[in-house]
Amino acid sequence: MNQKTTNQLLRINQTFYEALAQPFADSRSTRQPGLQRVVACINGARSLLDVGCGNGRLAHALDEAGLSMRYTGIDASETLLAIAIQSAAALTTVQTTFLLLDISKDNWETSLPQPTYDAIALLAVLHHIPGWDHRVALLRTLRDLLSADGFLVVSTWQFLNEERLRRKIMPWAQVGLDDSDLEPGDYLLDWHRGGSGLRYCHLVDEAELRALAGAAGLAVADLFYADGAGQNLNLFALLR
Repeated sequence: MNQKTTNQLLRINQTFYEALAQPFADSRSTRQPGLQRVVACINGARSLLDVGCGNGRLAHALDEAGLSMRYTGIDASETLLAIAIQSAAALTTVQTTFLLLDISKDNWETSLPQPTYDAIALLAVLHHIPGWDHRVALLRTLRDLLSADGFLVVSTWQFLNEERLRRKIMPWAQVGLDDSDLEPGDYLLDWHRGGSGLRYCHLVDEAELRALAGAAGLAVADLFYADGAGQNLNLFALLR
């Protein structure tokens, strides 16, 4: 994938999350089974980096579970971060820091408040990163941010597993792209809730997630599916 296409896909998603930040935030629940399992995995960590934190949903889930830790949430959407900061005032056990950082930019990690973390969450983010090489590079960066015994929790959206989501797939011509510009597994999905928008998503299935982890020098310690009608809407992996 060339850089021009990569940049266009990133802009599509940046536009979506800025324009539809509030309806997107309203659609996120802390009670999803997959998120609850992530909270159980994180239990015991003293510091957590939430990459692509959105409205800070994970911080709320951790607080609801009574877990105490230093939480750093980063996101490229200024509007979503504003929602996260406002709602975090109600948290009692989780000490939060939120930063506006774009992980598609070089050396973004140098702006973090600490050099390593006990746990890193990359939830519903990897499938928004255009291109295999960029996905591997992100995982390598996160690997280097882990403490000696740290771990990375990743989730990827398995949107082809539900018919209602397959109906949301749009032709690339809507954004001036052709299938030949994209990599296999790249899709354009629409959204109609509190407004309309388009998102770029790549299907990171189990085989690709394992391959990405291996290429980034990470080992899959656990893997499971959760959420949705068939409990297979999201794929989760614990990487070390």
